[in-house]
Amino acid sequence: MARLVYHGHSCFCLEDEKYQVVIDPFLSGNPLADVQPADLKPTHILVTHGHDDHLGDALELARSNKALIVAPNELALYCQSKGAEVHAMHIGGSYAFSFGRVKLTPAWHGSAVIRNGEIIYTGCPCGFIVEFAGKYIYHAGDTGLFGDMRLIGDNFQLDFALLPIGDNYVMGPDDAVLAAQMLRAGITIPMHYNTFPIFKQDPEKFVNSLKQVNLEGMIMKPGDFLEF
Repeated sequence: MARLVYHGHSCFCLEDEKYQVVIDPFLSGNPLADVQPADLKPTHILVTHGHDDHLGDALELARSNKALIVAPNELALYCQSKGAEVHAMHIGGSYAFSFGRVKLTPAWHGSAVIRNGEIIYTGCPCGFIVEFAGKYIYHAGDTGLFGDMRLIGDNFQLDFALLPIGDNYVMGPDDAVLAAQMLRAGITIPMHYNTFPIFKQDPEKFVNSLKQVNLEGMIMKPGDFLEF
């Protein structure tokens, strides 16, 4: 039995009896997070880009659990310089890890670590297509709408699509519905909303909009999980 667990903002875990794969572990400082870093024991950590609300607690989790960080090359090298074990990848590439295969997809956004006013650019942001326990999960990362999402939908029979709906920095709900139509996942789950006032959105309205185009959506609250 495997589970997809939501921990708020854009942080999800894929876990079974052997692996815990954490994506974008923004927990400390996240007002909606249901757990803190000490509550997780990841074997692998996937990071879409370097912004604090996605890189989050990745370095602490990697060092304390000897977990492998998987990220775009420049971000991976930054994490390596901070003492983490890493596996560097880049857009379009895929790799078979012990838990399953990961493929990096484009994401229209930025990527930088900001420390003491210094901006350290960390390459291209990404999304992830993760094969885990026989399911395909697409985590879009922070992104705007782009037409090649149709190619993702054409080439992968997605079971879950995790899409940002917060607007301002990422897709808003209307664009996310268009993305969902191109991806055609079994279940579309909104993320990256209501963490801070600038991301205020109504997930019920988004899910109802999906119903209008014959797609299934599901709202996950922090701590909720799906078994598969």
